[in-house]
Amino acid sequence: MVTKVKDLAALFKLRLASLVVVSAVLGYGMGVPAGGFNVVNALLLTLGGLLVTGASNALNQVIEIEQDGRMDRTGQRPLVRGSMSMAEAITIALAAGAIGTFVLWNTFGPLTGILGLLSLFMYVALYTPMKRFSSWAVFVGAFPGAFPPMLGYVAATGSFGLGPGLLFAMQFMWQFPHFWSISWLLHEDYAKAGYHLLPSRGGRDRYSAFLVVLYTFFALLVGLLPWVFGLTGPWAALTACLLGLWMLLHALRLMHTLDKADARRLMFASFLYLPVVQLAYVLDKI
Repeated sequence: MVTKVKDLAALFKLRLASLVVVSAVLGYGMGVPAGGFNVVNALLLTLGGLLVTGASNALNQVIEIEQDGRMDRTGQRPLVRGSMSMAEAITIALAAGAIGTFVLWNTFGPLTGILGLLSLFMYVALYTPMKRFSSWAVFVGAFPGAFPPMLGYVAATGSFGLGPGLLFAMQFMWQFPHFWSISWLLHEDYAKAGYHLLPSRGGRDRYSAFLVVLYTFFALLVGLLPWVFGLTGPWAALTACLLGLWMLLHALRLMHTLDKADARRLMFASFLYLPVVQLAYVLDKI
């Protein structure tokens, strides 16, 4: 039983899915009026988000089982080890996706449910197969990757507008330095599966590092837009600016050294940036 639970957590990439759900809940916190935060709705958003995200991750592993078997970082996933059958994984994924979409649709309305379903579709049907052919997969994958805070905001308001659009833009731009720093660290491992996910054909070269710096700078600017448009106050802007500059510092160091140690520092800085800045948005709004 314990092994099955561990396999399910690995199939759903539970730690990654949890970060996605945190982003959605913080988006929900941005959307609700002051004093209107509904704990039950937040829990249902968490449940629906975990199921849809888990389904996306599970179907990703179904499609990429051959590639996962070639890489060190994914060689112990349940489908690769054979501790879970392909039929079992597909059944679990489809059930989770259907239930998660129903929870989002039934609780928050059709728009939220459609956003959840669209995110799943784009991740599985577009981003996942594209990874084998082009580094543009990172751009395509940034769309479903930026859905969570937008979905959370829409869940709170029932409509789309400037607020969810800005949250989407912020998380969209953040993904480039975040994912490219990971790709820098795992470049050889990705190559074993035939993936080339750094922006330059030269891999860990100066041009890739320059683009990391450029997109980190864009992420810093876009992170300030909620303040520019009056959605948050100055403390959130200061937080976004300081953490954005911290990311940019590590990106500049990476461009200077091309060293994996600086890519790792940028990765950790990006891990901190997203939840802290989004939490600052919510707290400053209150």
